[in-house]
Amino acid sequence: MKQVQVPGVWAKALNGNTEDTSVKDSAETGDDQNTLLKYDNIISKSDPIQPGPPAVYQLRPNIENIGSLRRMTLGERNVNKINKTILLVGETGTGKSTLVNALVNYAMGVKWEDDVWFQIVEEEERHQGESQTSDVMVYQVFGFEGETLSYSLTIIDTPGYGDTRGIKQDDIISKRLLDWFHSEDGVHEINAVGLVLRSLYHLSDRLRYIFDSVVSLFGKDMEKNIVALITHSNGLTPVNVLKALDAAKVKCARNEKNQPVYFLFDNCQNTERTQGNKSVFETAWETSMRGMNEFTYFLEKSGPQNLMTTIEVLNSRISLTACIQNLKERVEFTEQNREKSNRLRKLKMMRSTKKKKISKVGVEVVFYDGAVCCKVCEENCHYPGCTLAWYPEHCEVMKDGRCTSCTRKCPVSDHVKEKWIYVTKTRKVQKTQQDVKEKYERGKAGCEETTSLLGTLEKQMEKLQKEKDQMLEKSFKHVVRLDQIALNVDSLSTHVHLDFLIEKMKEKGDAEKVQKLEEMKSREDEGTRAGLRSRLTAAIKQ
Repeated sequence: MKQVQVPGVWAKALNGNTEDTSVKDSAETGDDQNTLLKYDNIISKSDPIQPGPPAVYQLRPNIENIGSLRRMTLGERNVNKINKTILLVGETGTGKSTLVNALVNYAMGVKWEDDVWFQIVEEEERHQGESQTSDVMVYQVFGFEGETLSYSLTIIDTPGYGDTRGIKQDDIISKRLLDWFHSEDGVHEINAVGLVLRSLYHLSDRLRYIFDSVVSLFGKDMEKNIVALITHSNGLTPVNVLKALDAAKVKCARNEKNQPVYFLFDNCQNTERTQGNKSVFETAWETSMRGMNEFTYFLEKSGPQNLMTTIEVLNSRISLTACIQNLKERVEFTEQNREKSNRLRKLKMMRSTKKKKISKVGVEVVFYDGAVCCKVCEENCHYPGCTLAWYPEHCEVMKDGRCTSCTRKCPVSDHVKEKWIYVTKTRKVQKTQQDVKEKYERGKAGCEETTSLLGTLEKQMEKLQKEKDQMLEKSFKHVVRLDQIALNVDSLSTHVHLDFLIEKMKEKGDAEKVQKLEEMKSREDEGTRAGLRSRLTAAIKQ
């Protein structure tokens, strides 16, 4: 009997089973033939993954690179048909990629009795704790309008927040979304944002951080478009998830009972079915299909939301982080220049004094005692406390063969470690007129050089101070603007900078802006502090 490469008999062909099954498998073969006819065009362009049931196939969408961005398209778009866009966001491991596949199968009209399943998201080998999706991916599903949906779908799948790569990886997601929203050929409106959650969630510091990271992406006008998509569900009311969303004060669409709008899904549609588990998986399938019916109805009723405000929020958050970093760098440079300036002033004053060696007298100790001194600068480079180094080259002030302490940063060879130190003494001496003249000329040249260096440093410090003030003002404007337009006005990404900004505004003496920042700071509650703790823990682990 000729074997047909269709779902129900695929396993027999792979196992080399050639017995005549024309009688006992006639019903099965009939179903397989119907499936083959229904999906013939799709199966012929797909790669088989598992024989099933259900038989699983990897779709081969058209891959399009838009600069550094990538989009995958199944079918061809009919410009006369409506397109709906869904953005999926959430924690690592919640099943966003599985949900993408479920949406695609639903749009294609795949049913339980078809014993077939298609994947558009390819499985990747990832380290435990890392998101399966490594970049923001856009999937377009065209040509199936009329199967179950009257519109085509664009699905944006994002990497999971909170994976082992830390806060920097989370920040990259924001930047990549901004790239998509900015791109001329990218995404410019969204119908629904799916906050993907596992059904057994309990509120924790880490979950508060995840909620904050996700909701902080959007402008205030996106609130009614954000819904909870709850995976790994048993079909019952997700009490824990709803409590967690309320306790974390997550802003999202709400129903007439003021509960977060949510939809339930199971994540086992492609799990192999046997006689023993078939009824269990059929019930799970029904849960997911019910969730799909309700979610796509919500999608149909929700109008597209322009992303201009969300783009401004993302821009402001990214710019705020950059401003704070630049401000901290300028604060550090200013402090370094102030130290250099103080050393030069000290050097200028020392030119009027005479240094000589004296014996050091002290109580004997266990360690070899003595100061590391520079014979060129006539300075004590490490004193007191240089007890562990036997020779100058072993002293902790020596780096890469030079001293980090003395004025000229002299080589190690110019240093000694003896039981004496340099002390400053003043004394009266008789000088000839020529001696005085020569000393004056030397001192004048040294003072002019020091004065020149001091002048240069003062100009640099003046420039740094202006840049500090500019960065401080920019940071303040970003914070205020986010307070006006962001859906999550008390975002952790803003609160983490408030103490620093308040301190610098106080140094500047701007009482009005200090008051504004302190008002924002006062809105911190235990939930915000819990999220900040989680953010700090994640940052330390990086």
